[in-house]
Amino acid sequence: MARALLIVLDSVGIGGAPDAASYGDAGADTLGHIAEACAGGRGDRPGLRQGPLRLPHLTGLGIGLAAAGATGRIPPGLAPAGEPTGLHGHAVETAAGKDTPSGHWEIAGLPLPEPWGTFPDTRPAFPAALTAALVARGGLPGILGDRHASGVPIIEALGAEHVRTGKPICYTSADSVFQIAAHEESFGLERLYALCRTARDLCDAYRVGRVIARPFTGSAEGGFRRTGNRKDFAVTPPGPTLLDRLDEAGRAVVSIGKIGDIFAHRATGREVKASGNTACLDAALAAFQTLPEGGLVFANLVDFDTEHGHRRDVPGYAAALEAFDARVPDILAALEPGDIALVTADHGNDPTWTGTEHTREQVPVLAFGPGLRGASLGRRDSFADLGASLARHLGLPWDGAGTPFL
Repeated sequence: MARALLIVLDSVGIGGAPDAASYGDAGADTLGHIAEACAGGRGDRPGLRQGPLRLPHLTGLGIGLAAAGATGRIPPGLAPAGEPTGLHGHAVETAAGKDTPSGHWEIAGLPLPEPWGTFPDTRPAFPAALTAALVARGGLPGILGDRHASGVPIIEALGAEHVRTGKPICYTSADSVFQIAAHEESFGLERLYALCRTARDLCDAYRVGRVIARPFTGSAEGGFRRTGNRKDFAVTPPGPTLLDRLDEAGRAVVSIGKIGDIFAHRATGREVKASGNTACLDAALAAFQTLPEGGLVFANLVDFDTEHGHRRDVPGYAAALEAFDARVPDILAALEPGDIALVTADHGNDPTWTGTEHTREQVPVLAFGPGLRGASLGRRDSFADLGASLARHLGLPWDGAGTPFL
């Protein structure tokens, strides 16, 4: 019986989706624009990286050709020297969104049937009834923010007032999300989590996909810094996913990073929390070493998105891609005969794009393992093809969405 390792490179899109224009994202291309920026010297940062984007291992697997399938062009420096060693293709999301839950659920074989609810880009952004209920049930003196914002700037702008008044910082974005930032010490981490649970209950009526706790530390004098204690409170998937099928079959599942939160802790098996791409990949490879036959390790590497995409940080994003590429040999070394690794993404977050939001993009599909020969997978009409393929590889019955390519 086989095993599988599924790695989501959070936000590493490879070119605008066919319907990108309806999201204001026509022309977005996370990987391609990063490669172009690096080739033009705009990806340099002293002490971090410089020069063209170098992804020799991912390029060898076929990521450049996957990007070409999505956009019609191979990003600079990502043309393979010979025949790719991995299955490579590009996938289109069918769910109406460009958010984390929609992407992950579809990867696991469950496209979201209806769009999420979002909040308008106005001030205030939240309905008065929602704010009043949160203040009353949370015992709060009020809230700060109440608008569309990026996490780091709004904490910098309102952190001192939050500490002084005890009012949490509440903000949203174009995604279906209600985010609450609070100081771990002056407000309290567990109190923040409890407030987010209250907000989760209140946001159900508005079809909000996620409530996110955004804890931070520091001071006005020394600066505020977000910590690794982020916690997502997501809606439960509205139907069975690949994880449910694994659970029903008694198979082992290990969820790394924020996977447990994304799936509302349903059928997510053993959850391993770790902060940062390196720690999450280390945890995934450690879990895979002892994974029994028929099992799945499912990992999300979030730094691409939170640390670099939303901050429109091209050099940082490029360095993170190169750091992951350097670990591909470790992934290959962990695979035994019959095992497979799949690398994909859940949406885009083009750091050269306007604003600070996700971008509606196609995603790479790379599959590799001992004895698996390289070939083109072409265009996959749903992220769900990954879930269907993993089900077939692991010998599970499958009645969900998607067409297997394995």
